[in-house]
Amino acid sequence: MVLRLVVSIWRTVPSMLRIFFWRRVLILSSPTLRSRAIALAGRTLTTPTPTALSFLIWVAASGVAYSQAPAGGGPTPSPPGAAVYFIDIKNGDTLSPKSIIHFGLRGMGVAPAGSDRENSGHHHLLIDSELPPLDQPIPSDFTHLHFGAGQTEADVSLPPGEHTLQLILGDKGHTPHSPPLMSERIRVKVGDTASPPGTARRHPSAANAKVYFANPTDGAYVSRKLTIRFGLVNMGVAPAGVEKANTGHHHLMVDVALPPLDQPIPNDFNHLHFGAGQTEAQITLPLGQHTLQLLLGDENHVAHEPPVYSKPIRVTVTATGRRPAPRRIAGQ
Repeated sequence: MVLRLVVSIWRTVPSMLRIFFWRRVLILSSPTLRSRAIALAGRTLTTPTPTALSFLIWVAASGVAYSQAPAGGGPTPSPPGAAVYFIDIKNGDTLSPKSIIHFGLRGMGVAPAGSDRENSGHHHLLIDSELPPLDQPIPSDFTHLHFGAGQTEADVSLPPGEHTLQLILGDKGHTPHSPPLMSERIRVKVGDTASPPGTARRHPSAANAKVYFANPTDGAYVSRKLTIRFGLVNMGVAPAGVEKANTGHHHLMVDVALPPLDQPIPNDFNHLHFGAGQTEAQITLPLGQHTLQLLLGDENHVAHEPPVYSKPIRVTVTATGRRPAPRRIAGQ
């Protein structure tokens, strides 16, 4: 009924007025279409066919659509309708200091980092952080946690207070898809009541077992983004959840002392888990001096008996990754 009325009125308007009307619609709808509008308006629009009407309605709304379009992502496409979300927490929830957070994904599959499977990706959790550049690899640091083994849940420890959480999906190279898939950024409150202490069963470590840094070395100067390689002697590496004698997986302590050795190792900004059995990791550190230490954990992230940990090393992060040149004193 409404469409018929519009068409009837349209047919009573002289063709020159129609051209003038559509020129103004096109120009005013979006400044970015000004040059295109002038060219289109020069054509004679005599009959508003459904195709023409659809096109013109699209043009009239294009200014709004353009302003609301999400930022572009990386080279890997995401399918229409895909979404990433938190399954069991929502904005305003109160969490315990140590909580299991479950990740949801709709319209795509989960695949480990490095996998080139179509319509897949892996989760990244942003804690108290804004979105990173969406056309670059997602950082791996205290506020950008990677789950490159394809995990769909994480045991996360947060200090008491308010925190923001957001999920973003990454492709095989940790770069967001195009268009990017990210959850709503939610705010949660962590209570100050710690979980009741408990003593976990500890697995024996092999005789003369040793964990160490293959790279970097103690006293090294490194760039902000560095690759750390883990070494292990007299024991094997096994992923978290796999109970196998004389095995474990690596945990990296950053600027923190060893945690209680009879409890699960925390998973937070200073205690990085590599539960997929990784023997190297790329992390990002701020400029300055930092201490690093490795601790081996069993299938439940608990240290062995006796515990297997490295000596702490100290590294200095510089902008160039090299030792700063000595300053010359004037007159010398």
